[in-house]
Amino acid sequence: MNRILKIVGAVAVINILARLFGFLREVIIGWQYGTTELAASIINAYTIPNFLYLVIGGAFTTAFISIYHKTSASLTDYIRRTFTTIIVSISIISLLFIIFANPILHWYFQAATGEEYERLKSLYYWMMPSTIMLVLSTWLSGVLNVQGKFHLSSFSVLIYNLSFLIISVGLSLVIGPIGYGVGALLGAACMFFFLVFGVRKAEHMSFKLMPPNADDQKELWKVALPIMLGGATAQMYILIQRFFTNMLDASAVTAVNYATKMSQFPQAILMTAVTTVIFPLLSKKEGEEDAAAVKALYLRGLRLLYILVMPVSVYFYFQAEPIIRIVFERNQWGATDTAVMTPLLTVFSLTMFFLAANMYVTRFYYAKGNSMTPVIFSFITVFGVNIAVIQLMIGQYAAHAIAWGTVVSAAVNFLLLVIWLQWKYKLKLIDKNMSQFMRFATLTVIYIAIAWLVSTYIHINFIWLHVIVTFMILLISYVLLLALFRLQELRQIIAKVKKKLFKK
Repeated sequence: MNRILKIVGAVAVINILARLFGFLREVIIGWQYGTTELAASIINAYTIPNFLYLVIGGAFTTAFISIYHKTSASLTDYIRRTFTTIIVSISIISLLFIIFANPILHWYFQAATGEEYERLKSLYYWMMPSTIMLVLSTWLSGVLNVQGKFHLSSFSVLIYNLSFLIISVGLSLVIGPIGYGVGALLGAACMFFFLVFGVRKAEHMSFKLMPPNADDQKELWKVALPIMLGGATAQMYILIQRFFTNMLDASAVTAVNYATKMSQFPQAILMTAVTTVIFPLLSKKEGEEDAAAVKALYLRGLRLLYILVMPVSVYFYFQAEPIIRIVFERNQWGATDTAVMTPLLTVFSLTMFFLAANMYVTRFYYAKGNSMTPVIFSFITVFGVNIAVIQLMIGQYAAHAIAWGTVVSAAVNFLLLVIWLQWKYKLKLIDKNMSQFMRFATLTVIYIAIAWLVSTYIHINFIWLHVIVTFMILLISYVLLLALFRLQELRQIIAKVKKKLFKK
């Protein structure tokens, strides 16, 4: 566990910087264009390339890692065949999305002809080719992760977001919103070539194409396709949000996007750090059929994820307005925009743990070779529960219905995943650890009560001082609660810090 915490900490730092630059890009779009049609065009144009990148890249990479420790073939040949499969597949898919751009943009984004449509189409044409390099980059990161080189793969995301930020913002000052389309393409190229340089010394690595007509590629597709379906249904939250918000006004598109990104920013950092390290270890332990180690990883990972995500979620819930004012209120973003976004961020903050935990728990299904069950649960919750909640509420609550749809469906999905994992694979979330579970529940209730008291009675006119004071009070309170309840993870972290200080 100490080794896991050490690596998670290092990866988390890199991911924080990477996500920070990506989030800063979104913030600058808000500064430049507020919640106008210009901002909506940039957000909409990047929706499909980003969807394909996350779904296809994530599926192939997860399948590749799952098979890597099990294949009986030469690892060099396995890598060459996988590279061929991925580059051919994503090239064909990207080309099809470019060819059918007009019907896609008209139907999905409900874009009318005219200047706004031409701007959206230009941005889309610039961004779509980046999908090829993004998917390949995700796979190259998987090659590094499976060999234990977590830092380099995490650093590549930092390269991508930083280059995307600098190029896009710089060009937007000269050529307007189209600069974000050009920046997306050049940023993806920077990440791809960085990883190509990074894997040159990786074991068994080769970029030579090789006919993918082997059993390991059949197995790759067998594992990857259900993961794509699962990833697609999970990412469909974003696509469904875009579809429904485009029925409303432009401010709904941008406000929901920014609220989603703000709520995803902290949980994505923490979830990525935990999952990036634990999944290759999980795959290895599954290959060794070490059931005890798999169970230990399951419980430790979920506990660690909850300890990290829960206090952030609570803080965002009670301090949504001050956070938005600090991050967004300048230039074209005014108090009206903040008022639109605040209740949305409050609701979306409730999704943090559930979305992070769903992705984490799903990895245990993949490691056991069961990629269909998460797909079924995702399909039920995203297309059933999510859309049902939105349809029931959107007439009265407009964009708020979209936020509540995400919360309810994410919570239901988590319950389904945990219950089935416990019944099918005997990975019990609550077993002999009931006392530990009750500690977490009691700690949560007390922390929420403290956060409510702070939000009710502490109001400082200077917004920066307000956020700093409330954050520090809640941070200190949380650390004291962790110490009071004597949670295992805190003791391990403190012991590690003491060891480092004693050495110095």
